[in-house]
Amino acid sequence: EKAERIARSLKHSAEQSARRKSSPFRSAMSMLVFYINRAGSNLPEAQRRRLEAAKDELRRAFGRPVHS
Repeated sequence: EKAERIARSLKHSAEQSARRKSSPFRSAMSMLVFYINRAGSNLPEAQRRRLEAAKDELRRAFGRPVHS
């Protein structure tokens, strides 16, 4: 699914980056949240749902608890 691919890509980017100051998880989640917030109300509902699902996939990928 698309949300899983987004999460995998962000995880990879965060782990490879030499510029991050916090953990790879926090860095990846920040990138995702920044993108969602930057798009604001221009983000179509379907894409917003996909990106919100990607947050849970990201938590799973890093072994963090998933919020319901």
